[in-house]
Amino acid sequence: MQRLASGLFIGILVTLLCVPQALALNDAQQLVVESWRLVNQSYVDPEVFETIRWKRLRQKALENTIETSEQAYSAIETMLLPLNDPYTRLLRPEDYTVMKASNEGSLSGVGLQLGHPANGDSIVVIAPLEGSPAADAGVVSGTEILEVDGERVEALGLEATAARLRGAVGSQVLVTLVPPQGQPEEISLERRTIDLRPVRTRRLRSDAHTLGYLRITQFSEGVPAQVREALEELSDKNVEGLVLDLRNNSGGLVSAGLAVADVFLDQEPIVETRNRDGIADPIQAGAGELYSGPMVTLVNSGTASASEILAGALQDDDRSLLLGDKTFGKGLIQTLTNLSDGSGLAVTVAGYLTPSGRDIQGQGIQPDRILDQPEPLNPGGDGDRWLNDAERVLQALIEQDHPGDQSQPLESTDLAPDPT
Repeated sequence: MQRLASGLFIGILVTLLCVPQALALNDAQQLVVESWRLVNQSYVDPEVFETIRWKRLRQKALENTIETSEQAYSAIETMLLPLNDPYTRLLRPEDYTVMKASNEGSLSGVGLQLGHPANGDSIVVIAPLEGSPAADAGVVSGTEILEVDGERVEALGLEATAARLRGAVGSQVLVTLVPPQGQPEEISLERRTIDLRPVRTRRLRSDAHTLGYLRITQFSEGVPAQVREALEELSDKNVEGLVLDLRNNSGGLVSAGLAVADVFLDQEPIVETRNRDGIADPIQAGAGELYSGPMVTLVNSGTASASEILAGALQDDDRSLLLGDKTFGKGLIQTLTNLSDGSGLAVTVAGYLTPSGRDIQGQGIQPDRILDQPEPLNPGGDGDRWLNDAERVLQALIEQDHPGDQSQPLESTDLAPDPT
C-alpha cells in the first residue's frame, strides 16, 4: 500500500513538473505544434502516420532548439518530409505572400509554374505564364530545372527554388535546365512584373462560321466573373461555337475551377472528392448553363489540377471533345491555412475523381484526339496549328448539327489518330 502511494505521488509530481513546461512553449515552438496539429487533423492519408511515427516526429522537433522563426520553419519542413508529399508544405511569409498575390491575379518574377512529376522528386515546369520572360525564352512544359544561380534544386527544394527565381524587377537570374528530349542548357532570364490576364477572348475569323475563342491561363479569384463576361461578349457577336483553351493552365483555386465548370454544365456532375475518411462528396453543376453551344477544349501537359477537374468534367459529361496532349496528372486538393506568424501551410486534404470515376493522380487525362507534335509554343498566337485544328473540328461539329450547310467537315487525315 505504501509503495502504491509512493508511485502515485511520484506520478503526480511528474505531471505537475511537465505542466509548466508545456505552457512555456515560445512562439516559434507554438508554430511547430500548430503545423503538426493542422496536418494531423486533415491530412488525406492518416494511415501513413503510423508508418512514419508521426507523433514521435513532433516530439523530436521540439527536442531541438527552436527560438527563431527560421528554426521553426526548418523543424516543420523536417517534420513534413517523411510524408513524401511535395504538396503538403510550409510557405514562408514571403512565399505565402507571392502565392496569395498569384491567386488574386498578379505576379512578378520569370513566370515559371513549378511542380514535381508524379514519378520522381525532380522539379519540372508545369507551365510558363503567357507573356512572361520564361515563355519569351521558349521554356516549355515538362522542362526540368537543375540549378538556379548555380545552386542545385535538390538542395533547395520546390519553394526555395521558386523563391530564387523571384527578385527585383530588372534583375537577372541564371537557370540551368533540360528541355524534354533535350540537352542541359543555361539561360539568363530578366525578372519583370507579369500581367497575368488569366482570361482572354476573341472572335475567330472563318469564311463559313463565326467562332469564339476563350483562353483561361489560371483559376484565380476573379476568373469566374471574367469568364461570364467574356461569354456574354461572344454571345453578342453571335458565335456558333467555342474553342476553350486550357493549355498551360496549371490550376489555382479549385472553387474558381468549379464555378467555371458550372457555366458550361446543366445539373451534370463536375467532380467527386474523397477525404481522409473515404467519404465521397460529389459536386454537381447548378441548373442552367451560360453557354450551351458546340465547343471543343484544348489541353496539354501543362493543364493541371483545377483545370483537369474542368477538362475531365467536360469530357465525361460528353460536353466537349478534348484535343491536344495528355494533361499533367495532379489529382490532389490542398487547403492553405494562415499560420500565426504570417507564413502559410498547404495540406493535402482530398483526392478527386472525374465524373466517370477516373483517378488522374499521376495518370493525367488522355484527350479524345492527340494533335500533331511539336506543340505550338505560343498558345492562341500567330501560327498556332493546334488552334487551327480545333477550329476545323469545331466547324465539323457545327455542320453535323446543321447538315444543310455547304461547308465540308474536317478530314480525318488532318489530325493524328485517336489514341487506342
